[in-house]
Amino acid sequence: MALKITVIGTGYLGATHAAAMAELGYEVLGLDIVPEKIEMLQRGEVPMYEPGLEELLRKHVAGIEGSTGRLRFTMDWAEVAEFGDVHFMCTNTPQKHGEYACDMSYVDRAFELLAPHLTRPALVVGKSTVPVGSADRLAAYLAAHAPVGEDAELAWNPEFLREGFAVQDTLHPDRIVVGVRSERAEKLLREVYATPVAAGSPFVVTDFPTAELVKTAANSFLATKISFINAMAEVCEAADGDVVKLAEAIGHDERIGKKFLRAGIGFGGGCLPKDIRAFMARAGELGADQALTFLREIDSINMRRRGQMVEMTREALGGGSFLGKRVAVLGATFKPDSDDVRDSPALNVAGQIHLQGGQVTVYDPKGMPNALRLFPTLGYADTAVEAVRGADVVLHLTEWREFRELDPATLGEAVRARVVLDGRNALDPALWRKAGWTFRAMGRPTA
Repeated sequence: MALKITVIGTGYLGATHAAAMAELGYEVLGLDIVPEKIEMLQRGEVPMYEPGLEELLRKHVAGIEGSTGRLRFTMDWAEVAEFGDVHFMCTNTPQKHGEYACDMSYVDRAFELLAPHLTRPALVVGKSTVPVGSADRLAAYLAAHAPVGEDAELAWNPEFLREGFAVQDTLHPDRIVVGVRSERAEKLLREVYATPVAAGSPFVVTDFPTAELVKTAANSFLATKISFINAMAEVCEAADGDVVKLAEAIGHDERIGKKFLRAGIGFGGGCLPKDIRAFMARAGELGADQALTFLREIDSINMRRRGQMVEMTREALGGGSFLGKRVAVLGATFKPDSDDVRDSPALNVAGQIHLQGGQVTVYDPKGMPNALRLFPTLGYADTAVEAVRGADVVLHLTEWREFRELDPATLGEAVRARVVLDGRNALDPALWRKAGWTFRAMGRPTA
């Protein structure tokens, strides 16, 4: 008999996972405690921008004309427990207010609400990014509180979704990691992921702690690589070197690789910053804090980039006050192909300049509604040309393709001064200089 799958928590991770499981051919039931979210998903709509996700949902959500009907949504925990053989936990684990540690309250609450309804053998699979040691605790909780006892098993299966590529990353993962304690749990997860495994995705079987550590270790490594090239940009600034050429040269070394070596204003979003901070906090609790002290410097380099961009903008405006100066900001999201503005370096820079008296106007292809909610006092425009109208300086802070394809000559007609600062090292300096712009980027020669 075919496995039936539930997905608990239908935010960014859960909605993507539910749609992907339906695409793999499973009957899927998604659960959330927010009625508005459930209503949206039942209409085949998603509460965030993610390329390809809405189309995938509409292909499978029951009640939509022409869909397979394999995907339904509910708010009923008893229905979920009765329906599912494998329950994926996709609840949020944000950073605690005022500290580095991870807030486990949403995950814990989901386990509390599900456990009493588990009256037949089931596998609960954690996908959330959690502090190492959480799976041990949650497995014990399940066994103690589920009517079926130890037949309510736990496994840990971390997610590795990249915003903008989430559908592809779920259907064609570059690795599937499962932390299990029994052959039954491994067998069930091999069955769930049979299609991507057959297509060549590596299937890595580990214990609980290793599975929990994989995501934070991966994110810490990526953060380190980004902050490394940003530290090199600081050295290039001082030595008049070119960080883009430096990155190109070291990127040809196979041991280093080219990815994540673009210097700029640093990383943001809902994962990297919170994950490395939670990792440091957990290492401290385990008595291994010295092993991760380097992550403090990684975080510090990253946050410093934002202030450096503000100062570079001040210099470009003559070195004095921002009062009376018009600053155009291209980009609000933390990365392209997303509408996510959480801990966005672009918005942080825009906000700092605004607080210091600058008249800031922002344009972003997808992130405007979220940016407006977070920073209602900034100015917003509907197009890049409108954003730069009358500007004394233009900041390129999110590397959307739309911005790379802008015509510098057309933009030049709208600004007060043709000065562009590339905070992502993604624009072509020769093209902009040819159109009469003063072009400046972090860690690059000015001429």
